[in-house]
Amino acid sequence: MNIFIADVINNQAVLTPEESWHCAKVLRRKAGDEVKLIDGKGLFFEARLIAVNEKKCVAEIIGEPIKQTLKNYYLHLIVAPTKNIDRVEWMVEKAVEIGVNEISFAICKNSERKVIKTDRMVKIVESAAKQSLQAFIPKVNDAENLSDLLKKITTDQKLVAHCFDSDKKELTELKFRNTSTAILIGPEGDFTMDEVNQASALGFVPVSLGQNRLRTETAGLYVCQAVSILSAVEVLK
Repeated sequence: MNIFIADVINNQAVLTPEESWHCAKVLRRKAGDEVKLIDGKGLFFEARLIAVNEKKCVAEIIGEPIKQTLKNYYLHLIVAPTKNIDRVEWMVEKAVEIGVNEISFAICKNSERKVIKTDRMVKIVESAAKQSLQAFIPKVNDAENLSDLLKKITTDQKLVAHCFDSDKKELTELKFRNTSTAILIGPEGDFTMDEVNQASALGFVPVSLGQNRLRTETAGLYVCQAVSILSAVEVLK
């Protein structure tokens, strides 16, 4: 099933330029064809194409929109990108499928990759959202130096996962339901102690991701899955 992203105003939808090209050029849809749309803000639509062009496709909404149920948590994943960009992209794709609301990339002292192509990451996020039948498209932020990024985080709960010996909270000790949480994952060489101290000074609480040492992308997915499961468990209690 193909789903397209569109800007919806009243009863009319305009597919984004890339979606228009895919709709017209690749799938060869024509005026009169019915399509499924999302607005990226939580709504699913049934629509009928009324103008098809590889630069701009327009559709009329038919029927009432369906609203996707919001998750009972907000997760902002902050991760230092790995040297191998394929691993970062794989992590982002799977994180969206599992459940994440916002993704940021932190450039740390030990980071081997200093540049992230945000446009490329946005495409991966959009594709993963459509693939997993989600009407919400997670936000992707430009890569920033860790020190600048930390000052912008305003979630209810701020966590940092690192490999240094220290007192750490277990994820199972924390509450995620009805709470916004930012979790910071370090680079392949881990954070420096100065970076950990800087995060702590800004309210980030150290957390443990278990006894095994995890790769950066594995840690990111571990966090997404753990928060999703723990939030569900809270509901059942």
